[in-house]
Amino acid sequence: MFAERGFHGASVEDICERAGFTRGAFYSNFGSKDELVLALFQATTDRLLEQIEALLPELASQPGTLLDAVLGLLDETAPDQRQWHLISAEFTLHALRDPEAAEALNKQRAMFRESLTRLVEQITETSGLELTVPAEQFVRMVIAVHEGARSQSLLEPDDVPAGTLEHTFLPMVLEAVSRPSR
Repeated sequence: MFAERGFHGASVEDICERAGFTRGAFYSNFGSKDELVLALFQATTDRLLEQIEALLPELASQPGTLLDAVLGLLDETAPDQRQWHLISAEFTLHALRDPEAAEALNKQRAMFRESLTRLVEQITETSGLELTVPAEQFVRMVIAVHEGARSQSLLEPDDVPAGTLEHTFLPMVLEAVSRPSR
């Protein structure tokens, strides 16, 4: 519903009808539409982090291969990229206008970044690399490139096939901001 009608255009009634739940069932689980979207974000990021952690034993010593695998997971975690992107963009716009939503979204994103940062630090240590920038900044840049590239690939799929920008440029960025450990 959020992808079809926008965050503000989708009513609780619309959401309940589509999901096959009553309004009471909705409010017994969520206090608002904001809470529902944040729960969706949390479930998606938790699943992604679990999948990345599962790759570590095999690929932690191969950061380039691991980066490619993680980029693949980013696309697989949300099967309908267009729908997921619309939901994410809609809620981000909502958060830009609503300080309480911004605070909640920033908190959820910070938890995700902190988890990814710990994984990046673990990977660089295991692979004998060190970053020349703070790991948290590297994670922010990877997220920014992925989100921007996803927008471009959804708008111009023939010119920018999904994943091509990330797979082309992020390995170069990783190489530029890493060196062998001393």
